[in-house]
Amino acid sequence: MSLKGKRVGFVGGGNMGEALIRGLLGANLVPADLMAATDVRAERTAQLTKQFGITAHSDNARLVREADVVILAVKPQIMAGVLREIAPAVTARHLLISIAAGVATSTIRTALGKDARIIRVMPNTPALVLQGAAAVAKGKGLGPDDLAIAEEIFGAVGRVVVLDEELMDAVTGLSGSGPAYVAIVVESLADGGVKMGLDRATAMTLATQTVLGTAQLLLETGMHPGSLKDMVSSPGGTTIAGISALEEGGIRATFIRAVERATQRSRELGRGPA
Repeated sequence: MSLKGKRVGFVGGGNMGEALIRGLLGANLVPADLMAATDVRAERTAQLTKQFGITAHSDNARLVREADVVILAVKPQIMAGVLREIAPAVTARHLLISIAAGVATSTIRTALGKDARIIRVMPNTPALVLQGAAAVAKGKGLGPDDLAIAEEIFGAVGRVVVLDEELMDAVTGLSGSGPAYVAIVVESLADGGVKMGLDRATAMTLATQTVLGTAQLLLETGMHPGSLKDMVSSPGGTTIAGISALEEGGIRATFIRAVERATQRSRELGRGPA
């Protein structure tokens, strides 16, 4: 196992860091005594220590010095400052894994001012319930096991795909931002149910389970979404009437534009302030 015996540090103890810690512990990939995290909030570090038994503090450079694998789980807007802080502690033995949207491995290497083993990953928030989708893009100069380590870490909280880095902004626009799009779909379906007389709790249960079940059906069977749509749509029936309303509202084009604009914003974040 590639991760065996390695110390894993999280620079940033937010939701995604917590999800990964929980996943690694749950999959018995890394024990608590080999994990550490930092956060600027003292109450957060105390919570992580109490909840998971890991080491948690606010010293990013110390965390890097004591880790073998460092996951950079900070927002892209503050990445440059964090990299300047940890640069003196980064050595050739460290594998750095960044989950900052839009920040290229070349940008990280330049900010560090030295060569480093860097992998860029775009996860998403369903990792919080171990149902995430993550895309892994390798950087140059990696060791033979580095990519496998990244796949192990993010495989503990969902599914992993490996892509060229040039596609990572598109991943951000699709699966990175996608949970928000799906949340709007669930909310809208529930609103429709309420409008038609269902109570809110029932409508939400039906909407969320319908989205969950449909996604699971597509994943497990490999069925094309169009085939599932046709399966449910009887001639002159209720489903085709509803689909007609969706098409009148430009549902497909709207989702495509959402992914496109989120991708463009990811590219803008990667370029930094204008």
